[in-house]
Amino acid sequence: MRIIIGLGNPGTEYEKTRHNIGFMVIDKLAKDLKVELSEKKFDGVFYKDNDLILAKPLTYMNNSGNFVQNLIKYFDLNIEDLIVIQDDLDLPLGKASIKQKGSDGGHNGIKDIIAKLNTQEFKRLKIGIGRDNNVINYVLGKFSFAEFKIVNEIIDHAVDALKTFIYNDIRFVMNKFNGKF
Repeated sequence: MRIIIGLGNPGTEYEKTRHNIGFMVIDKLAKDLKVELSEKKFDGVFYKDNDLILAKPLTYMNNSGNFVQNLIKYFDLNIEDLIVIQDDLDLPLGKASIKQKGSDGGHNGIKDIIAKLNTQEFKRLKIGIGRDNNVINYVLGKFSFAEFKIVNEIIDHAVDALKTFIYNDIRFVMNKFNGKF
């Protein structure tokens, strides 16, 4: 079973902000798969069938780890099947990268997940949002109209990569998509 979790902050004031790109990808993937994240548990929402869990923690970004840890434990899931979608300040807007593991890279949501799972050995789909000197205001800021056109394209590519991940090995997905988006 694959577990795909998008990171973001709950609430309408955070919709369409740079920090919520993980939520945007999950929403688009759910729409494409014609499923709803209607299950509520562990301070999050998710969809589950025999092959897949799509999920969004509804804690704030810095506390994402509790939801991920509880979901993994409750359903007795393998961390090897987990991929987390996150925003990345070090990638330019419109770029993305799939990684098999790694450090938190300064991302507080990832830092909390690593702490709660006690491992860095989970996959990430990092979506570039670019960087600004005022990091907090920048990540919590909304995309401009011009930026949003780029964001929609990268979300479409990310969804294609995640749909491929559902039934394929991560190395296949990385070879097919890394460097192409």
